[in-house]
Amino acid sequence: MKKSSATAVAEDRDFLCMLSMGPPLLPLARLTTSFLFELKENDDVCRKALKSGLFYLFHNLSPLLRKSGNGFCAPAVSGPDLLQVLSRCGKDQFNLEDSVLIGCSDSSIAQFALDLGSFEKSALEEEFSGNFTDFRTAVVKVEIEDGSLLPRARSLLHWHDSHQYCSKSGRPTQKNVSGSKRVCQSNGMIYYPQMLEETVRREVAEEVGLEVDSIRYSGSQHWPFPDSSLMLACQTTAKDDKLSINRAEIEDARWFTLEEVVEALQVKMTPSKLPDGTLPVWVPPKFAIAHQLIQEWVKEQRGLHGS
Repeated sequence: MKKSSATAVAEDRDFLCMLSMGPPLLPLARLTTSFLFELKENDDVCRKALKSGLFYLFHNLSPLLRKSGNGFCAPAVSGPDLLQVLSRCGKDQFNLEDSVLIGCSDSSIAQFALDLGSFEKSALEEEFSGNFTDFRTAVVKVEIEDGSLLPRARSLLHWHDSHQYCSKSGRPTQKNVSGSKRVCQSNGMIYYPQMLEETVRREVAEEVGLEVDSIRYSGSQHWPFPDSSLMLACQTTAKDDKLSINRAEIEDARWFTLEEVVEALQVKMTPSKLPDGTLPVWVPPKFAIAHQLIQEWVKEQRGLHGS
């Protein structure tokens, strides 16, 4: 199989992605990405990471800034230091699980955001040698790295504050440790809406164990199953070809050459099973966005290879 012509399809009820091969992934990038996914979904792992994590602080959604050289930074505070300060401010017992996960450093240090709106603002500012600053002012003052973390942090904190109750049942919701979702005991989970790129990376990693980049949006389609979903179609590049299939999420995943995909497109009806009980390779019908995405990929590959 030539890597330049290899492809795979990952699909579930609200996500579809066409994968192409790319250069090998750096081990550090793989470690950081997979660790971040685990932090989001595994409460025990995230709870452990809280002990060694770094915290970006807010007060009623205004971030803490500190003077740094000719500009400003958003200081990251360690858990033990944070608890010491909060103890001096009158809270001997404080649950760091009130924070939300916002990222992970290259050295796999978890990064959290925490709103301390219940504390006296001036006391915190004195303790941390900074000022809680109006968000619109803060984002134009801080360094580039902080400028990308702060909007994510504020959005997630605000989302949790405004989703204390389930919109369907009216019952209180509970956040998981990382803050990636809230749970209604009678009506399931409510996930925080991620950026499209984050969703693609998470879905592909969860379902087939691949790390991807170069994500490109292709199209969307309403889908009535199981409960009125929106299908999103994307093309992206996989960093290696080792599949780790999550059978609880999808039935199967395979790599195909351009020739195999072209041949499958010629099949007009769902084929009969082979003697061994398996189905020949075939593609969804033309009305499905999956079919359109595959056709798009074939057209681009033919253009690249002059066929």
